[in-house]
Amino acid sequence: MVKYIIIIIAFLTSLCLQSQTIDKTKLDSLFSNIEENKIGMGTVSIFKDGQEVYQKSIGFSNINSKSKANALTKYRIGSITKTFTATIIMQLIDEKKLSLSSNLSSHFPEIENAEIITIENLLYHRSGLHNVTNEKDFQLWISKPRKRKEMLEKFIKNGVDFEPNEKTAYSNTNYILLSYIAEDIDKKTFSEILNNRISDPIKLDRTIYGKDIIPSENEAVSYYEEDSEWKPITLETDLTGPMGAGAIVSTPRELNVFYDNLFSGNLVSKDALEQMKSVKENMGMGLSKLVFKGLEVYGHDGGIDGFRSMAAYVPSRNVSIAFSFNALNTEATTILVSLLETYFSNDPSLESESKIDLTSNDLDVYLGVYSGSTFPAKVTFTKEGNTLFAQATGQPIFKLIATEKDSFSYDSMGIKFTFNLANNSMILNFGGKIHDLQKE
Repeated sequence: MVKYIIIIIAFLTSLCLQSQTIDKTKLDSLFSNIEENKIGMGTVSIFKDGQEVYQKSIGFSNINSKSKANALTKYRIGSITKTFTATIIMQLIDEKKLSLSSNLSSHFPEIENAEIITIENLLYHRSGLHNVTNEKDFQLWISKPRKRKEMLEKFIKNGVDFEPNEKTAYSNTNYILLSYIAEDIDKKTFSEILNNRISDPIKLDRTIYGKDIIPSENEAVSYYEEDSEWKPITLETDLTGPMGAGAIVSTPRELNVFYDNLFSGNLVSKDALEQMKSVKENMGMGLSKLVFKGLEVYGHDGGIDGFRSMAAYVPSRNVSIAFSFNALNTEATTILVSLLETYFSNDPSLESESKIDLTSNDLDVYLGVYSGSTFPAKVTFTKEGNTLFAQATGQPIFKLIATEKDSFSYDSMGIKFTFNLANNSMILNFGGKIHDLQKE
C-alpha cells in the first residue's frame, strides 16, 4: 500500500509546483502514473455544469481478450447503489406513499425491533440491524442466487447490534430492506423500479440492475493483484442478494448524469434533497460528506468483488466526479482526493492555511518518530518555523495544516493526525482506516 501512496503523493507534490491553469494534461498525467505503476485499471469522468469536461480510461476491461476499457465499459458500482435506493425512497416519500417516520414493522414485523426502527433509521444506518455482509463465509454464500426469503431469514437470525438511533453503524442490511419496501409499494421488481424512476427519465442507457458479467458486451471483469500481476476474481457476487445495497451496474459518465440530476432537483424535491444531504456522524441518506479545503463534497464509494468505485458532487462548483476501477491497489478515497487536488489545484479560493495559530515552540511537543503495527511505515514529524511537516518512510515530506488543538491534516490526501500528548501516541486517519501509532 505504501508504494502506491508514495507514487500519488509524489505526483501531487510536483503538481503543487506548477503554476499553469488546470488542463486535461494534468489529469492525464495522474492517470498515466496510475497505469504505468500498475496501481489500477478503470474509467474516470468529470462533469462541470452538467457537461462532461474530462474522460479517461486506462488498462483492460478484460485482460484475457485484451479488451481495453473505454467510456462505455460497464462496471459493478457496489454501494453507490445506495444513493439510487435512497433517491427512490425519497421519491416515494415525496409522493406520500411512505414517510421517514414509518416503522419497519409495517413491512417486516418479524425482524427484531421492527416496531421502533423507522425508514429514517434505515437510511441513516442507525437502525442497529446487524450488517449481513459481516457474516463469516458470506462471500461464498452470496456467490449463489439468493431470494428475498433467504435474505430475510438471515436478517432475523442476526438480530440487532444496538438500539435504533443510538449511533451510526454502516449496514448493508438497511438498504436491502429499503429496496424490498420499494418493491412492495410500487408492486414492481427493483430492476423495474430503477428503470422507471431513474434510468428511463434521465436517459441512462447503461445503468441497470446487474446480472452475470458478460465481457463480450463491454462489461468489465474484476481483478486482484498477485505476484505483481492482475488475476481475475473467480468468486463473484450473485447480484440477486445485494439488491438496493449494491446490485447496480453503470458507467462513470452515467453516474455523473445521475448525480447531476439528483443535485439539480430533477429526481427528488428540494426538501428531500436537503434531507439526503443532512448528515449525522458524517453520514447522510445514501450519501456521505467530506470537506476538501473548505468545499463540501457529497457522494458514495462502492466496493464489490474486485471493483472499486466512487461518485462525488461539489454543489458550490456544480462539479461531479465519478470513477470505476476493475482493479485497484489503493483506497478509492486516495484517487478521489488526487482528482480533487488536480482539478482544483489553482483555485485561490480554497482553504489552505491553518485554522489555529501555533508558534514554533508550540510544535516541539509533536516532533519525533511514530510507528505502529497496523501501519507499514514510520512517520517522522519535523518543523520549519511555525509549520509542522510529516514524512512517512520513503515518502516525500509534506506540510500539515493545524485544524484544532493537537490535530493536523494533509487535505490533499485526506490524511488526519491527532496527537495524544499524555501517552505519547498519535491516531492516523487515512482512507477511512484508523491506525494507532506510538512515539519511539
